[in-house]
Formats: sequence, C-alpha cells, structure tokens
Amino acid sequence: MIYLQKIKDKLKLLLIDAIILAIAPLAALLLRFEGVIPAAAFMTFRTSIFWMVVVSLAIFYFYGMYHRIWHYARMRDLIAILGAVTLSQAAIFLGIVLQEIPVPRSVIILTWLLTICAIGASRLAFKVNLDMVTESKGDKENLLIVGAGDAGAMLVRELEQNAAATTTIVGFVDDDVKKQKGRLAGFPILGTINDLPAVVKANKIDEIVIAIPSADGDTIRHIDMQCRKTGAKVRIMPGIYEMVSDEVGMGEMREIQLEDLLRRDPIHLDFAKITNYIAGKTVLITGAGGSIGSEISRQISRVGAREIILLGRGENSIYEIHQELKRKFPEQIYHTVIANITDKDRMARIFKRFQPQVVFHAAAHKHVPLMEIQPDEAIRNNVFGTKNVAELADLNHAEIFVLISTDKAVNPTSVMGATKRTAELVLQEINQHSKTKFVTVRFGNVLGSRGSVVPLFEKQIAAGGPVTVTHKDMTRFFMTIPEAVQLVLQAGSQAEGGEVFLFDMGKPVKIKDMAEDLIRLHGLTPGKDIEIIYTGLRPGEKLYEELLTSEEGTTSTKHKKIFKAQIQPLDESDLQQSLQTLKETTDKQVILKTLKHMIPTYKSKQLQE
Repeated sequence: MIYLQKIKDKLKLLLIDAIILAIAPLAALLLRFEGVIPAAAFMTFRTSIFWMVVVSLAIFYFYGMYHRIWHYARMRDLIAILGAVTLSQAAIFLGIVLQEIPVPRSVIILTWLLTICAIGASRLAFKVNLDMVTESKGDKENLLIVGAGDAGAMLVRELEQNAAATTTIVGFVDDDVKKQKGRLAGFPILGTINDLPAVVKANKIDEIVIAIPSADGDTIRHIDMQCRKTGAKVRIMPGIYEMVSDEVGMGEMREIQLEDLLRRDPIHLDFAKITNYIAGKTVLITGAGGSIGSEISRQISRVGAREIILLGRGENSIYEIHQELKRKFPEQIYHTVIANITDKDRMARIFKRFQPQVVFHAAAHKHVPLMEIQPDEAIRNNVFGTKNVAELADLNHAEIFVLISTDKAVNPTSVMGATKRTAELVLQEINQHSKTKFVTVRFGNVLGSRGSVVPLFEKQIAAGGPVTVTHKDMTRFFMTIPEAVQLVLQAGSQAEGGEVFLFDMGKPVKIKDMAEDLIRLHGLTPGKDIEIIYTGLRPGEKLYEELLTSEEGTTSTKHKKIFKAQIQPLDESDLQQSLQTLKETTDKQVILKTLKHMIPTYKSKQLQE
C-alpha cells in the first residue's frame, strides 16, 4: 500500500509539472505581447509545446525531482528546483536555436521565471497538504524545549521532518537574556528555566525535552528540579560524552539518567597523540570484559589499532564484548583470549604469540569487602598478576604499559586499596630498568561499573526499597566510563615512564544525595515512597576517598584534567623482600603486616598490632 501511494504521489507531481510546463510558455507569450499573441507566434507555440514538455519532464526525472520527499522540503530542495528548471530551459533554448525557431529571447526568460515560481509553489502546496493531513491524524501532545540553541533548533527540524511524530512544538525556555521574547525556528522563547512551572501550566505542556548537550551536572539538576514541579513528562538529548563515544546520535532522546546530574565540562582530547601511540599497533587489554576494559577496547577501535587482544578470565564477558565490537568495527582485527593473569606460563605464551606493543592492564579484584575476607587472593591477583603482565611486557619489549589503579590506593584502609598501591610500587621498580614506559592512572569510581553502588541502588528501588547507604556523610569521586577511558588514553600519550597520573574527578558526591537522585529519577519520593536506611561502614571502607597522600604533590601536564603525582619509589631490595614474603604466605596477619610495612599510611581494623 505504501509503495502504491508513493507511485500515486509521483504521478500526481508529474501531471502537475506537465500542466505547468505547458502553461508557462503561453503565459510568457501573453506577457510579452501584452495579451494579444500574434498568429505566427501562437502557431510556433502549438507545434513546439509537446517536445518542450517531454524534454523538460525527462530532465526533471533524471535530476531527481520525483525522488525527493517533499514533505521534508528544505532550502536545498528549492535549489534543486532552480537547477532542474534552468537545465530544462537551457535545453529548450538550444533546441530553438538549432531548429531556428523564431521565438523572442524575452519569452524564454519569462518562461524560466514563471516555471520556477509555479513549480516551487506546487511543491509548497504539496508539503502544506501533507503537513495538514499529518496534523489531523490523532491528538498530539504539546512539547516544550529547554534550550534555545543549536541543539534545540536541530530538534525542531528532526521533529518537523518526522511524519510519525506525536508532539506539537509550542516553544522554548532559555536563560539567555538576549533570547527572551525572541523566536527560534519560528517558535517563541516563552521564558527562563525558572519560569518552567508557569509556562507549562499556561500552555498545557505535556512533555519537556532538555536540549543542552553541553550543560554541566548542576545545570541539569536545576532544570530537572524545575521540571518535576510541573508533572509533565521529561526527556533529554544525549550529552557530549555519549556522542563522542558513538553510543547515541544527537537526535535521540531518552529519560534523564544519573550520569546527566553528574556531567562535567567535556574533555578535549589530543587525537593526534593518541593516534600516534595506538594506531597501527598491537594492543593487549587485560580485563577486557569488564567495564573499563571493554570501553578501552571500544575507543581504541576507533583510533585504528592493528590488532586488539581481548583477554579476560570470564568467557561470557569476553564473548559479549567481542560480538559487540565485530558488529561496530567489522574491519578491525580482534583476538579473544581466555586466561588468568596469575598463570605466568600461559601469559608468557600469549605475549610470545602476539607481541603486544601497548598494554592496558585493567584486570583486578576490586570488591572491597570480599578482598577483606580473602587478602591472599587479592595479593595473588592484584599484585602478582600485575607483576606477571608487567614483567612480560618488559621481556617482550612492549612500548607502553598502562595500569588502571584507583583512589583507594591512597592512604588505604582496605586490602584492595593496599594491593593496588603495591601494584603501583611494582611498576615503578620495573620501570627503573626497562625500556618499556610503565605508567599508572589513578581515578575514582565510575558510574555503571560492575560492583558499583548505582546498580545496587537500582535493584533496591525496583524491589520497592529500602535503599541501603552505609553512612549519611560518605562521599565518593565519580566519573562516567567513557570520560575515564578518554583520560586513560590521553594519559598514555603523555607517558615517559614511571608516572602516576591523577584525573580531575570534579567534586566528591555524597552517596546519600546520589541515592535520593536515583529515587527521584524513578518518579518516587525519598523517605515517602522509598526509605533510605544507614547500615554502617563495611570492612575496609572509609567515609571519603583521596587522590593523593599528604606526602605526595602534583605537577600539571599538558592536559588540564590530568595531573602527575610526585611519588617516591620503595627501596628495591626492601620491595623484593616484601614481595617474597607475600608470595610465600597465606597467613592473614602476615599479609596485613607486610602491606603495612610497604605502605606506612595503610590502616586496617583487622591488623593486630
């Protein structure tokens, strides 16, 4: 049925154009001779009109005039009309010259003008008719757009071009004083963001769309609070990070998420440097099935690595990321490897086979309470697993090795944090006698990562509560996974060897506030619909995280969001002796005391003095 309707529309336009092309020369003659056409001129018109119409229609067809969707007509379509008419009239003029037909040139020019006007008017009428038919189909919801900028204008175009759209745009709100009482894309700016409740009520708004991709978290939070006073449905266009990571297109809309309330300024990457050390190289990613590892694999696939080795212990997670990457980047070469980084012989065979030039080491045990219970496993994986991969990178002459560390390594109170700090020390020691550049990147929590607090809160809210928070004053640094990985890649490009890079994590966020935000985002009220209860600090947890110890200072780098910590490596013989002790023991107290010896700022409630 749709196909037949398209044919009908094309035939309708063809008939309209034929009539216009036949009448326009006659009208031109009438204008030229002031209403009285000489018999000879009229006879010439009668004998020539058929081939003139046929030639013009043929040119129109091959010019694509009947393949355009005029419901979505824009300036380029009007330019196409101008081009098609000009070309057809030029062909007719050539025919007249070749056949020596006595026609005044003014008639040709008048015909050209009249045809352009008539064809343009017919397409406008066609578009208006389709718009009226579309608008008459069912009731539409009134839509208000927050943000009268480029994104808002683009959203208007998208909605106007969508024949299936179920909304009617009413106007905009924007805090820019210069835009007040103005118009954008034909629609009025009805007030400021603080005026949202009144604007929604006065205009019977059903839906609000936030169209400010570059807005920071505080701005989104303020807009969201105003929107919630209205009772209208609220959606948002994607942020810069989502578009940079190709997760969504700019025209897509979705409900507000927690990530929107934590937005920071966009990261500006030096793609030339990133491309220089990754493009055309063989890259190994350990922990490639995890949150950070999988995002690293996505982003370096865009840079154009020669080969990417996806290494992980869990077959399902490696399988899933491999399937996703093959679909998104079919030209990229991938190798999937199931292996445990603590198995040095297995890892040695992998290095020998692939000879990776760049290594991103994201594999680690990171669950704080679980590692408190079994510190020997945390040592085996986080310390000696890292040592295995780093030594093999050195032995096989890798160019760069990047360790993904954590803010929990600073003044650690947990076994997990202490083992990550120990891994940093191991890397610094290996770097001193290696041509491979070993660097560490240290940052806080990432939203949506496995084992993070957000998925737990989501499950608790879905179950009707309560939401459990360990302490009302607990704070954490947060960033999105794409943001963290972009900085990881940028830090790798600055590697000289031995650095510990820190990221600008923004302001720490109260976990209590985050829980309340998530409850509100589900359309519920904290304390009323969903209770929040405080359970107390878990083993190894602390109220707030730090990115530096008091002894460590920082220096700036070429990137404003990346800093370099001034960290003194441990004495080599002392480090080796401590590592030997950790390797030979499974006794919990011996492990804790050895970690305390290596990291004087380590404080553990389990440690018996």
